[in-house]
Amino acid sequence: MASLRVPRLAVAVLLPFAGCGGGDDRQDADEPRGTYRMEIVSASFPAEQRIAQRSTMRVRVRNTDARTVPNVALTVKTNALRPGGAPAAFGQSVGEARLANDERPIWIVDRGPEGGDTAYTNTWALGRLAPGQSKTFSWRVTAVDAGRYTVSYEAAPGLDGRARLAGGAKATGRFRVVVDDAPFDASVGADGEVVRDGAR
Repeated sequence: MASLRVPRLAVAVLLPFAGCGGGDDRQDADEPRGTYRMEIVSASFPAEQRIAQRSTMRVRVRNTDARTVPNVALTVKTNALRPGGAPAAFGQSVGEARLANDERPIWIVDRGPEGGDTAYTNTWALGRLAPGQSKTFSWRVTAVDAGRYTVSYEAAPGLDGRARLAGGAKATGRFRVVVDDAPFDASVGADGEVVRDGAR
């Protein structure tokens, strides 16, 4: 009798969801209740970009509290195309109910914050943050849709709401970005690699 073999693809698809359920693997497990003070130290994202141009968005968050922040998190949202549309991190909802997925990408995320992926929509987390210390969230993205956009961000001391920002603490901001529909110039380097924006 032939033995039953489980395709590797099926296993690979199941693994990423292992940490999304209950149990000790949850990223918000044992998150303490309380309020914490944090601030945005710096934030950058080019205000003028072009189709196919690679850019980097960075947001640096500091713990200004006397206690360690349980899990510093950052939520990113691009304003929806139409009122009532669901915001996405680097895309927009086009408001087409007939589509299974009506989200249109504005930027392709080439690389996100290392180790920062979470099960929460549009949110990344970088773990505990000691008093006075800072962590930087960084995304390497490529613009794929022209237009004018507002990208907002908000830091939090945890993922599930038990750890909250203290009253008066301001840990939010936004970028206003124009993506031109003229493709960014690209060239082929001496080693045959495509070079965009002057960087490999």
